[in-house]
Amino acid sequence: MLKTISPIDNSVYLERPYASPDEIENVLKLSNQSKIIWKNTSLDERKELVSRFVDSFLSNSKEIEEELCRQMGRPISQCSGEMRGFEERAKYMIDNVDRALEKVVSKNDSEFDNYVIKNPLGTIFIIAPWNYPYNTSVNSIVPSLLAGNCVILKHSSQTPLCAEQLLKAAKKAGIPDNVFQILHLDHASTSKVISDKRIDHVLFTGSVSGGREVKKAIGTRFIGAGLELGGKDPAYVRSDCNFEHAVENLVDGSYFNSGQSCCGIERIYVDEKIFDNFVDAFKAQTEKYVLGNPLDENTNLGPVVKLSAANNIRNQVSTTIQSGAKNIIDGSKFKNDNSDNCYVSPSALIDVDHNMPFMTEETFGPTVGIMKVKNENEAENLMNDSAYGLTAAIWTSDKGFAKNFGAKIQTGTFFMNRCDYLDPGLAWTGVKDTGMGITLSVLGFDHLTRAKSFHLRKV
Repeated sequence: MLKTISPIDNSVYLERPYASPDEIENVLKLSNQSKIIWKNTSLDERKELVSRFVDSFLSNSKEIEEELCRQMGRPISQCSGEMRGFEERAKYMIDNVDRALEKVVSKNDSEFDNYVIKNPLGTIFIIAPWNYPYNTSVNSIVPSLLAGNCVILKHSSQTPLCAEQLLKAAKKAGIPDNVFQILHLDHASTSKVISDKRIDHVLFTGSVSGGREVKKAIGTRFIGAGLELGGKDPAYVRSDCNFEHAVENLVDGSYFNSGQSCCGIERIYVDEKIFDNFVDAFKAQTEKYVLGNPLDENTNLGPVVKLSAANNIRNQVSTTIQSGAKNIIDGSKFKNDNSDNCYVSPSALIDVDHNMPFMTEETFGPTVGIMKVKNENEAENLMNDSAYGLTAAIWTSDKGFAKNFGAKIQTGTFFMNRCDYLDPGLAWTGVKDTGMGITLSVLGFDHLTRAKSFHLRKV
């Protein structure tokens, strides 16, 4: 039985039975039977149905936002942002699918008509995470359906209602039942679905260890996988930055969603000329935050997802302090934090270095390390000293410098003067242990289709 424990009070919020072997088999069979029908549905019709799906989903925003808050603990005041992100990304992909799937003409003259078309892969199995359950899944669901693929969605056991809300919206929109389906699965059943020959592609967002399990389950099958995995995203603050903007943006980038963001800032490298002032301002801004019940509109820092995660964060911070680091945040200002709950006080550690696991291993919580750097070369070396590479950011008034600096940073996305936004027109991708594959942008469709070449000689 699937049990979702709400981090608000550690109570059981809901229960769902896991899909039985017979139910799983039926879903796979129906999806396989529907592949050709959906592929042959015109692109205009697919666009119309997906547009209705998106509108139907958004029409239920208030209910969805409260469910999201109760399932994973994000403050209710911030949940509407995920709805806006869902809408923006979905509508970008709908508006740009014609361009993304357009045939590529190699030659068209009196002798030859040579071109490439993009065919759907078949059935896409999407394994979605709990931290941004709609913003991550929309990146995969919408382009998969638009490209002519059937979709089977498995959401995290922390956020099963997210899958159910998406299914409800798809049904209301008129998307054929067998084209978009969901499954509540345990780990063993998830692996079996991945390895099933009727699955043509896997999209997974989660941990590095989870990504390795996906690759293992695929085994020797010749199918692709999109894997968005871990991160330890860095920021560099130059002395020529807009100081107030940098502080405000980086505090938000470190603590939004209780630090449980794939692209959340976990490492900040500050020019020595402004380091002390930055630390003082960062401390002052952080201590304005309100840690509390996420259903309260005044709360802007909610619990982390589960008690085990909370205690892991606390232990990592404590161990790092024992190794010589200093927490600049006054924890006494955050009364709700105790070892029996999921409410973790924000922390910002100075006197840290890369010999401490805190600066190299993903934390996924409301904590950040801040280091002083002498120059851009030191910042570059420290930012690249990581097993991960999802995003990186710089705060500076010099765009030319930012472009040159960004070219040297090992990352999938490089930001200047922000760290908190995914432009759906840009490829969402990573390097190193952050994973493989692309979502968003017109390039994301290439990973959901198979190229087929036509070489037509005119006689």
